[in-house]
Amino acid sequence: MYGLLEKQFRSTFDKASRMSGRAGENLLMLLERRLDNVIFRMGYVTSRAEARQLVKHGHFTVNGAKVHTPSILVKPGWTVGVRERSKTVNRITGALETMEGRAVPQWLEIDKDDMKGTVKALPQREDITLPIDEQLIVELYSR
Repeated sequence: MYGLLEKQFRSTFDKASRMSGRAGENLLMLLERRLDNVIFRMGYVTSRAEARQLVKHGHFTVNGAKVHTPSILVKPGWTVGVRERSKTVNRITGALETMEGRAVPQWLEIDKDDMKGTVKALPQREDITLPIDEQLIVELYSR
């Protein structure tokens, strides 16, 4: 669902297990905070795979700096935006046009005109509307 390979997913699960709190909720929070997912949630692209590719090609900035790593975990207060020279890329402008009816999660804030968004807070379990039973994932990976 998040487009990760097994090794990346296992690494993320291990990190979530070491955090305090429930491992399943921590896993979902870490997956939601990935840069490629944040870009998808903000509506700059139509899929997480497309977000991953566009990040790798350097079309986005984090706190004003060009990035190439889709696995960066964003933090509250960080800004994510489209690079100035990438604001005319058809895939990005087209996605923003089709995004009109799609809601942006409460933990994110977006300025469509400036093509920038801000991470207002960490995502909570209530913010994740995907039909995922994280307890089944924990049971599978805890073996």
